[in-house]
Amino acid sequence: MSTNKLTDGRLAQAALDRRTFVRGAVATALLAPLGGALAGCAVPSGGSGGEETAGGEMTADNPFGLAQDADVEAVIFNGGYGFDYVQFAADEANKQFADVTFEVSPSTQIAQELQPRFVAGNPPDLIDNSGAGLIGFNTISDQLEELDDVFEAPNYEGTTIADTLYPAVKAPGTYNGRFVALNYVMTVYAVWYSASLFEDNGWTAPATWQEAIDLGAEAKKADKKLFVWGKEAATYYQTMALNSAIKEGGDEVRLSLENLEPNAWSLDAMQGVLEALHEIVQKGYFVPGGAGTQFTAAQARWSNDQDALLYPSGGWIENEMKDATADDFRMTGFPTPTVSDSPAMPYEAIRAGAGEPFIVPSQAANPAGGKEILRAMLSAEAATNFSQSRLAPTIVKGIVPDDGFGSTALVSQTGMLDAAGDNIFNYQFVDYYGLNADQLVVWNAFLSGDLDVKGVTDKLQKISDDVAADDSVEKIEVS
Repeated sequence: MSTNKLTDGRLAQAALDRRTFVRGAVATALLAPLGGALAGCAVPSGGSGGEETAGGEMTADNPFGLAQDADVEAVIFNGGYGFDYVQFAADEANKQFADVTFEVSPSTQIAQELQPRFVAGNPPDLIDNSGAGLIGFNTISDQLEELDDVFEAPNYEGTTIADTLYPAVKAPGTYNGRFVALNYVMTVYAVWYSASLFEDNGWTAPATWQEAIDLGAEAKKADKKLFVWGKEAATYYQTMALNSAIKEGGDEVRLSLENLEPNAWSLDAMQGVLEALHEIVQKGYFVPGGAGTQFTAAQARWSNDQDALLYPSGGWIENEMKDATADDFRMTGFPTPTVSDSPAMPYEAIRAGAGEPFIVPSQAANPAGGKEILRAMLSAEAATNFSQSRLAPTIVKGIVPDDGFGSTALVSQTGMLDAAGDNIFNYQFVDYYGLNADQLVVWNAFLSGDLDVKGVTDKLQKISDDVAADDSVEKIEVS
């Protein structure tokens, strides 16, 4: 078995968005080498060495040595977040460097368009390496600038950037000990509900699974269900189960799952969560028929029709359902319930991760310019623009106002991040090994009541075991 020993950050290279979870099987292909040409390219020194870079002197106001008359090129993945937020940041940088030309261009095929430029030795100065067509980091990580100096630089407000960020945001972009990808957006995983509906009925968000089961009984009295699911997103419930089990059992659970250990799915904490979910299924607290329902239609049963009280998802859920959400829904998230009232991690612990990775190629004509755009993106002005226009938090703390720009979901995301403090965790084994497609079948059967706890445990374990036993799959050891 081929094994690389890497930190948690190495696992986080897959984009943390809805498409990654629904189509997790894509991740393995993304991680495979794109060809020997990239891996074999010589890596020049780039723009990080010495006191002068690309003709500019390094100063407090010009920490990367950007030449005053430079041309800077950025290519940005034009996906769910668009690309104009980077143009906004480039315009902010232009206020600092009036004679520099910043060109920001969109792309939906990053690898297809930019891999040849890596081979030719003329990649852009900044790349948002995202989307289904991203360039596998294992093929280019040694051709990228280290970005520690970006975090060490002052922002446009004069504060050291590292002091303005959420904890552990370097980890997802660190490969073989080198911090080479700056992930800009924070994705928070939670359970979501309508605060107005709960207030009207005197309900409270459950902190434990027993409280969730009790809430299911109350929902039944109101002719509602506790949960709903759709066939393409059945593994959202796996995500919720994993989050809960990791909070209950701590690192033992997380590392067992990440490292594909033989009995990972049978650990007590995981079994406790599965038993609670099985009870919820058996009591009829799920809207039936999810295995035959398209996932956004199922989500609308929660957000618009309010047939169900709770729905597990990432923070993208508000934007995804903005056209199918009841008036005054006041979408709000809370941390995943735990099995007991004395878990290994506090109730406030959440799964969250930085995503949307930005890279600065060493072979670029102007790496200092790429870093300067990143510096601008991490300014208060640009981070505020992103959160206000995309209703999503960046890695910059303290940006979202108390009213969340009118978004209760955004307020709750930042509130959960603040409450969690250092109790933020992440895992990527599902995406890294491309397990989601097989796991979807299992979870649709489990949520439909066709599998009991032993059945779902055995099938999920077999999926992990099959990958562990496959010598053709490169393994990673997470520590």
